[in-house]
Amino acid sequence: MIDPLGMAIAITGCGLAALMPGIGSAIGIGLAAQVANGVLAEDPKKFGNLFILVVLPGTQGFYGFLAAFLGIMKLGLLSEPVAITLGQGIQIFGSCLPIAFAGLLSAIWQGKVCASGCELVAKKPSEGVKAVIYGAMVETYAVLGLLITIFLQMGVKIG
Repeated sequence: MIDPLGMAIAITGCGLAALMPGIGSAIGIGLAAQVANGVLAEDPKKFGNLFILVVLPGTQGFYGFLAAFLGIMKLGLLSEPVAITLGQGIQIFGSCLPIAFAGLLSAIWQGKVCASGCELVAKKPSEGVKAVIYGAMVETYAVLGLLITIFLQMGVKIG
């Protein structure tokens, strides 16, 4: 039997897993894009060097979507919902928190790092790879948040 409260809590966790990194990605991309647009106003030929720096903070949104999708699949919401208890719903909710928070915060900070990278490209276009490496270092923590979410979801026994 499905505990409606348990299912609601689990679905809320899945929603947060997608929503929070998505918000962070939008903010992070916006921060980097604002600086990139200023650079492009001066030199449109730098678009290729700036593009990766602008899109890099968007990956967290994809990680959050993946984590939410895996949770939704575990709950059987795309076919026949599985019977879960309140405790299992809380476990699914909790398993979604690592990517929710790591995705939100790392995307914002990655956007700030990438915005600084855009300033570097404005002055020294040949150094753009170094800026991408710095941005990728922040990405590591989003990946770790996703992995912990996946491992925790795998540990929730349903059915």
